[in-house]
Amino acid sequence: MKSFITLLCLALLPCLVTSQTSPENALEELLPWFSSQQVNVRDFALSPDGEEIYFTVESFKKNISFIVVSKDNDGDWSQPEIVSFSGQFRDIEPAFSPDGNSLYFASNRPLDDTSTKPKDYDIWMVSRENKNAPWSAPKNLGAPVNSEAEEFYPSITTSKNLYFTATLEDTKGREDIYVCEYKDGHYLPPKSLSKAVNTLAYEFNAWVAPDESLIIFSSYGREDGNGGGDLYYSLKDEQGNWQPSLNFDKPVNSDKLDYCPFYDLKTKMLYFTSERTEVQKSYSEKLSFKKFLKEISQSANGLGRIYKVSWEFED
Repeated sequence: MKSFITLLCLALLPCLVTSQTSPENALEELLPWFSSQQVNVRDFALSPDGEEIYFTVESFKKNISFIVVSKDNDGDWSQPEIVSFSGQFRDIEPAFSPDGNSLYFASNRPLDDTSTKPKDYDIWMVSRENKNAPWSAPKNLGAPVNSEAEEFYPSITTSKNLYFTATLEDTKGREDIYVCEYKDGHYLPPKSLSKAVNTLAYEFNAWVAPDESLIIFSSYGREDGNGGGDLYYSLKDEQGNWQPSLNFDKPVNSDKLDYCPFYDLKTKMLYFTSERTEVQKSYSEKLSFKKFLKEISQSANGLGRIYKVSWEFED
């Protein structure tokens, strides 16, 4: 597979493991108004109709995080608002079902209203009748999806198979991507994906195409990494097996943490979170306080930001 990254797009062709780079301005920051606010923005979920985006806002030190929603307003996105089911505990990583009427997310909230003490992260779900209807109360998916370990970053497919991140007894490395297959109305025990995806390093934050033909995920600690955690992708072959995963390389990946991918199949747009920074470690001239404030409040300042880049498959 050969992957071509041009100024306007990343085109992936299914066969050779080569990667070419392009200028950094191939990337575009989403929701640039966050650049002037000291808040981390992470993960991204676009509704199937393209009219809603759900994502997470975090405090500067990441000790609290809530899920927010922004809606399409004549081509612009509305000011984000905390969703009805978030605002008390650490809620992260929303993911729509293919029909848009269920939303899965990770949370450390207690199992019921009898406690206010946070627990480990589990996968939760809310549902609605349609996009104009309110979300239901959150439901914990329970076993075998959730366990005494922590589960993160759900991705639900058309078959209702559920992919997520966890560290379980059969983990191949530090952290693996798992799938719970949905059969006869219930979930089967989680299975770690093959070594084409999971390695001895950390694998996490997987977006999976509804038809399960493509997976995009983050990994940290691989020999071909850029230093902070990179985005990788894998496609299935004709036998339904994942092919060896490939690094997106620059400009998508940087030497900082690049993670939380989402791919819009309709617009061929790749979204992801990055903690890249343009703030320098030293300066040739002494900075004034005003220039210092300007420097650390620029868009790429090490806080989480959501970026997008056009990315298209070609046969």
